[in-house]
Amino acid sequence: MIIQPGIAKAKLGLSREDVTLEDHPLNPNPDSRWNTYFKDNEVLLQIDKDVRRLCPDFSFFLNPTEYPCQLIMDPENEYETLRKRVEQTTLKSQTVARNRSGLTNVSSPLKASASHSLSDIEPLPTGSEAHWEVVERILFIYAKLNPGIAYVQGMNEIVGPIYYTFATNPNSAWREHAEADTFFCFTNLMAEIRDNFIKSLDDSQCGITAKMERVYSTLKEEDEELYLRLQEQNIKPQFFAFRWLTLLLSQEFVLPDVIRIWDSLFADENRFDFLLKVSCAMLILIRAQLLEGDFTVNMRLLQDYPLSDGDVLPILKKAKELQDSK
Repeated sequence: MIIQPGIAKAKLGLSREDVTLEDHPLNPNPDSRWNTYFKDNEVLLQIDKDVRRLCPDFSFFLNPTEYPCQLIMDPENEYETLRKRVEQTTLKSQTVARNRSGLTNVSSPLKASASHSLSDIEPLPTGSEAHWEVVERILFIYAKLNPGIAYVQGMNEIVGPIYYTFATNPNSAWREHAEADTFFCFTNLMAEIRDNFIKSLDDSQCGITAKMERVYSTLKEEDEELYLRLQEQNIKPQFFAFRWLTLLLSQEFVLPDVIRIWDSLFADENRFDFLLKVSCAMLILIRAQLLEGDFTVNMRLLQDYPLSDGDVLPILKKAKELQDSK
């Protein structure tokens, strides 16, 4: 799925058939393998941009993996890596506009850092590949296997914590299969949350709009004064809850905190109902600041959540209280 059309192993003595009379790079036929290759490049470019800035507060994703894909990295096979493919493309990033992130994206100071570009990433030795390249391959293969949704910006934030958890396992026998295990878990998780990434479902019963409204309806039940304050200031849930719910809070906190929240989230049978409770708990825990602040101050609070004492446990504890009160 990631190999350029027609490339064959040179050692087998096979001739390249990537350019034939029927199929060539200028062939406009939608069934052309080359046509598919160029369309894939548009998706790949967006994935590449996103995975390079994954968890910028950690150097982990820039480091080489202990277990690179030998088939692709073997120079004898003449296979180009996805990274090489991106370097060779002349596509412009403006051609891809499948963004499902929040309306305004104010980064938390905890997560703020310059994204890594080709120029500031030190080249790895031949035969090595960085962890972000493994994540890139996972997302690209997922997009190829799921053309109905393909890749939507934000999926990189979902796959990152899963891969990090597997790739840092103390057991080397498990670490070796981090890529495959991550792909399996990511595919299963996306089966549960994919509706959040499909724009045409936004206003349906299973879409993200209904889920955001449930955050406010829960808040109204638990703290009507705070609910009315946010309504009075015309602070709509899509201004902040869109990102919270779609990305499972992965952009609101640093990676260790995200993993701690996900531990509780995925251990719950009604995990996405619990996510709504966590979101509501986050609002209630900063109620004093929200009641005091004006629209601008409150928007900044909600888009750059102030973590008290750097600990997410009070949020989880409050969410559990909200859940048990029903």
